Amino acid sequence: MPVSVVLVHGIRTSATMWRSQVDHLRARGNPALAVDLPGHGTRRDEPFALDEAMHTIDAAVRAADGPVLLVGHSMGGLLSTAYLGEDPAPPVAGFIGASCTALPRGPGLAAYRVLAGALNSMPDRGLWLSGKVLDATLPEETRDDFGAGGYALAVQDAALRSLAGLDLEAAVRRIAIPTWFVNGQFDQLRTHEALYRRLAPQAEFIVVPRTTHLVTAMRPRVFNAVLELALATLESSP
Repeated sequence: MPVSVVLVHGIRTSATMWRSQVDHLRARGNPALAVDLPGHGTRRDEPFALDEAMHTIDAAVRAADGPVLLVGHSMGGLLSTAYLGEDPAPPVAGFIGASCTALPRGPGLAAYRVLAGALNSMPDRGLWLSGKVLDATLPEETRDDFGAGGYALAVQDAALRSLAGLDLEAAVRRIAIPTWFVNGQFDQLRTHEALYRRLAPQAEFIVVPRTTHLVTAMRPRVFNAVLELALATLESSP
């Protein structure tokens, strides 16, 4: 039975950010499900709630057939890390955490919330500036994917606040499945990468050169190669 892949998006964006990965996986013959978290994408009329976000991940994992590779980017990676640290461990065979080797708390989280608030205070809530950044950094093949499901601006602060309650240090220690942490070279969420390396010595850490936080879309072929590595590892397991 092929490995099923569940993909969890980052803050503001939606399941559409994974289009390149979903196309690659389906062409390979792997079932792929990219979820929308509460307040995002097709669920933008909902408030963001941490419990519901965790339930969304769990429901997708348990609905999948066969072994599951869980993949999360940014906030989706942080939530997936916390989910994998639950006791008892959920039924996941492998994990890729992209752009999420950070502890979202203290001055760093406060600064991010201030920046998000400043963008939201603009007449267009910062969409023009965000579009310019994406146009300058993403290849044409993935440029429209981040915003195709709309931007979850209304729930951004609530989502950021909720992340501070995650005990990610404890969660990372408890992850006992094959794990890959993937960061862009200039990723702002590499802030605690050294700590993650100490907490998860069994995990593989991959740094993609000349890439920022949007590693999945900036270098889609490289990220798909990481998917291939993870799938080959799980497929060769007894």
